[in-house]
Amino acid sequence: MNAIKALGTLGQSVWLDSVRRAFLDSGGLQRLIDDDGVTGVTTNPAIFERAIAGSRDYASAIAALAYRDTLDDEALYESLAMADVQRVADLLLPVYRRTNGREGYVSLEVSPLLSQDTLATAAAARRLWKEVDRPNLMIKIPATAAGVPAFEELVAEGLNVNVTLLFSLDTYEQVAASYIRGIQERHAAGQPLTCCASVASFFLSRIDTAVDAHIEALLANTHDPVDRAILQSVRGQTAIACARLAYQRWKAMFNTPGWKALEAAGARPQRLLWASTSTKNPAYSDVRYVETLIGPETVNTIPPATLDAFRDHGHAQVSLEEGVDAAALTLRNLDRLGIDLSALTADLLAEGLTQFSTAYNRLLDAVSAARTRVLTTPADRQSAQLPSVLSTRVRQVLKDWRDDRKVQRLWSRDATLWTGRGENKWLEWLDIVPAQIGRLGELRNIGHLFEGRYFNHLVLLGMGGSSLAAEVIAGVLGNAPAHPELIVLDSTDPDQLQHIEQKLDVARTLFIVASKSGTTLETRMLADYFLERVANEIGQHQAASHFVAITDQGSPLERFASARDFRAIYHGRRGIGGRYSALSDFGMVPAAMLGVDIERFLERTAVMVEACSAATPVEENPAVALGVLLGTARQAGWDKVTFIATPGIESLSAWLEQLLAESTGKLGTGLIPVSGEDVEPPSRYGEDRLFVHLRIAADADPVQDDAVDQLSAAGHPVLRIDVDDRYDIGQEFYRWEMATAVAGAVLHLNPFDQPDVEGAKLAARQLAVDVTRRSGLADGTPVADSNGLSLYATAEYAAALGRFPGSTDRFNGLLAAHLGQLRPNDYFALLGYLDRADPEVAQLLEQIRHAVRAHHRNATCVGYGPRYLHATGQVYKGGPNTGVFVVLTRDVQCDLQPSDSGPSFGTTQLAQAIADQRELAARGRRVVRVHLGADPVAGLRRLLRLIQGQ
Repeated sequence: MNAIKALGTLGQSVWLDSVRRAFLDSGGLQRLIDDDGVTGVTTNPAIFERAIAGSRDYASAIAALAYRDTLDDEALYESLAMADVQRVADLLLPVYRRTNGREGYVSLEVSPLLSQDTLATAAAARRLWKEVDRPNLMIKIPATAAGVPAFEELVAEGLNVNVTLLFSLDTYEQVAASYIRGIQERHAAGQPLTCCASVASFFLSRIDTAVDAHIEALLANTHDPVDRAILQSVRGQTAIACARLAYQRWKAMFNTPGWKALEAAGARPQRLLWASTSTKNPAYSDVRYVETLIGPETVNTIPPATLDAFRDHGHAQVSLEEGVDAAALTLRNLDRLGIDLSALTADLLAEGLTQFSTAYNRLLDAVSAARTRVLTTPADRQSAQLPSVLSTRVRQVLKDWRDDRKVQRLWSRDATLWTGRGENKWLEWLDIVPAQIGRLGELRNIGHLFEGRYFNHLVLLGMGGSSLAAEVIAGVLGNAPAHPELIVLDSTDPDQLQHIEQKLDVARTLFIVASKSGTTLETRMLADYFLERVANEIGQHQAASHFVAITDQGSPLERFASARDFRAIYHGRRGIGGRYSALSDFGMVPAAMLGVDIERFLERTAVMVEACSAATPVEENPAVALGVLLGTARQAGWDKVTFIATPGIESLSAWLEQLLAESTGKLGTGLIPVSGEDVEPPSRYGEDRLFVHLRIAADADPVQDDAVDQLSAAGHPVLRIDVDDRYDIGQEFYRWEMATAVAGAVLHLNPFDQPDVEGAKLAARQLAVDVTRRSGLADGTPVADSNGLSLYATAEYAAALGRFPGSTDRFNGLLAAHLGQLRPNDYFALLGYLDRADPEVAQLLEQIRHAVRAHHRNATCVGYGPRYLHATGQVYKGGPNTGVFVVLTRDVQCDLQPSDSGPSFGTTQLAQAIADQRELAARGRRVVRVHLGADPVAGLRRLLRLIQGQ
């Protein structure tokens, strides 16, 4: 017997907190009923909104109803929802009959927009009850001052009711008393009592989220050791304490002689139901709201991910009455500490009503949008035009994924889907969106703190996955009025550092120091540098208030930030790798500071999460279909994933570069991401391209659209993704994260490690230290010089190049021979350790890459060091040996020192370039380094002329 089914033997009913038409169609719910003993289902508007907006499950039903003018959006939604609820009720009817009406219920919610109107709530409940016409329906009504009288009235009429949004013990007692009065009224009228059932839904994790936020604030300002000990003892304990005490009140109220007389006449006690049971805080067990609250005559409604987790590693034993005295002490301690639980739970009810109403309005918007899609028959948001050979292979792989239930295996964290070497430890990003939605209050508060522009700028000091998502969000959504602008600094280039510093009033700047590991060299150097700069400007004591950290718990950066009393420390999740962290605090905290509407952002992202669930048919799952295409295309030779984007979403390409390159570029295989190239006619491209057109409709460029159409017509594989709204950028993060994980499975590799990047990082760090000690950088002797340009290569590679006929000028000859190494299906990478903020530098690098492409027709990449080391550097070293590399360096004219000891920024940057060149060469890569001298712009111009003249 598995852990879920064991709960039933202990007297606790398990209900599923989810409904999805495809899940019903696939037999998923029936399997849970048969295999796990699930005996009920709860629904809510948010669940339906994600299912309708995030899938094609309802397309045919909407198509059948969309032309009926008599149906407004709400009526259309109710028609869809009631059809699902009726199906669920019918599936559960055998359970209902077998248990004589104790189990087998499905809940349907009255519109939350009616929550303050008793008469309207009761009338809507009666209508839904009549139209669904199933004895095992439960109508959901919120526990508001208006909802409770409606509930009592409905109980007296014989309806089954689920009272929701209970946070307070006193409110629970009022609800239970109302139920008893309703039963008494029914009994006095001579009506049968056996047909009435009710549950009181006590919401749990939201309580802990709210209380813990108060506790953390008090801990930050409390130095009394006794108070600190009490605060730490109650952290994370409030919800469980309230639930255990509510159960004691339940026992008292349903064991009186009066109730026992009603029970003898056939009445059923109203049961407590534990809701909001997914864990929001990653520091807590993912099954804590199940394991700690197991007891007879209770119900736990559990979302799918938590259900899977409990099946996998949960322990079923009666626990609900453990520590009742400790639970009472917890509430007394909260009172002693000045945390007003009554006021807090009242706020939670108000917030819950607002969230439910917002979700309901979004639901109606989703229905309206779905109706419009049916009536206007637009193209699918994700569509692919593929050569027949690739299309056939993709269909075959999709069939394998369907037959082997691989999507279900992914969601159940089955590491054997990849290599079986610990991949399951890196999948917390699967559930990060609902977890962040559970923290909306905290994230909103972060945003409120940065209104009014006390800070003019946010400067994010971080590399790779710690900074790229925030940069995308800022690029796509920008900063809200009265909120600071975001600048990402991910370079050791002294010129770039000075250019950014010149834009800042450091006294009005907040610095975000972001590093998952907390050991990133560049991030630590930048933090040291700006800590000193801010301290010089406003004083050592106040400087720390201009810094926050985002890092994993227990990291060296957390210790560093704590020791210096940073303004705040936000935590990532250990089970989310850096490049998969866009929707964790590494992306969401900067987004909140920018004034992004976090609720809108996450709720729209949740639509994609739903679309990518295991319930979605494989061919319709956007992430799985995309991931299978990426992996299969790589196996078939289309490995240069070339992004073409409209301006509003162009910044996403840099994030995608890291995600794809670092995840798949290993074991001699991998996808080579290409972004920033000008779009050319089809004949200018080789046969190794997979084009991805990222398009925001509002920014549509007819010329670009036509160019992509020509590529498709010429037989190049083309994937189109249309983004409806800029706030859907979160959907793209999630789509591509899952797709990349799927592509890794198709390629039989671990998409969550980066085995080939650490060597260059360590070599660069040691080289920089050695240079500082010896006061000079021994970067070898150039193999050729020309008009201020110097070319460096290993002796072996220079000798090999020298065997090719070339110019009488050795530099030009070697450079021509190096570029002549480009074969069909190779790619060219220009890696500049230069100032990314200099527009002349950026323009010249683009001209050089396009000059190479024009001559050789190969894919071209441009990267800035050391930024690319944390992104595409993995595929360059661990992927296929098809790259031809030119590393660019220059003399530093005005260096900067981050601290009194250690290497300077300029020394570190040059050490990183030399170390990476050596690392590439050591792996047999075709690489040279061109040193541009003291004037990088002039040097790039000379280099461009040489390449154009070949």
